[in-house]
Amino acid sequence: MANKKFNILNSDGGNGGGNPAPGSPLGQIIRGERMRQGITLDDLARLSGVSKGMLSQIEQSKTNPTVAVLLRIASGLRVEPTTLLPCQPSTPRVWRTIRANDERSLFPANPGCTVRTLSPLDLEKQIEFYELTFKPKGELVSEPHYRGTEEILTVVSGTIVVRSGEHETQLRKGDSIHYAADLPHRITNVGSSPASGFLLVRYRS
Repeated sequence: MANKKFNILNSDGGNGGGNPAPGSPLGQIIRGERMRQGITLDDLARLSGVSKGMLSQIEQSKTNPTVAVLLRIASGLRVEPTTLLPCQPSTPRVWRTIRANDERSLFPANPGCTVRTLSPLDLEKQIEFYELTFKPKGELVSEPHYRGTEEILTVVSGTIVVRSGEHETQLRKGDSIHYAADLPHRITNVGSSPASGFLLVRYRS
């Protein structure tokens, strides 16, 4: 474990503390857990093998424990060591934005239908999310996708007919449909005005 990430020192195998760290919340966390369990400093010293004086210094943020000491304290408190570490600022594992004016996400499909990609392109064949815009009588015709592929379509405006294999359903604004996409399928605007919707494509692993 690194100093920067966890604000504690690398293990030296001893019971001593490390560099002073005024204001560190680590000691407060340890004290809070000890108090929550109703354990005195004497009790924790006995249970952990860390001296009462050292525990007091740690809880007052006068020193930071080594990794070895922290493990002993966690063992004495019967908690996972990670529960005693200060929480780090949350950083999203994934953070990608597709702007409305990004022309790279917009492409024509069949005549009368425009498809806008709303999911990152590197997720293709995993999960795909699209905005569909149809001119009157426009349609999106698709060959069967991989076995097990499914689609979910939600109609935003207009009147749309979805056909998958031999099944066909008419949808209006606010309607949604879930259907097999490993068959020949098509989405058609049967109205005399433009239509639009959102399409989610889910591939089986």
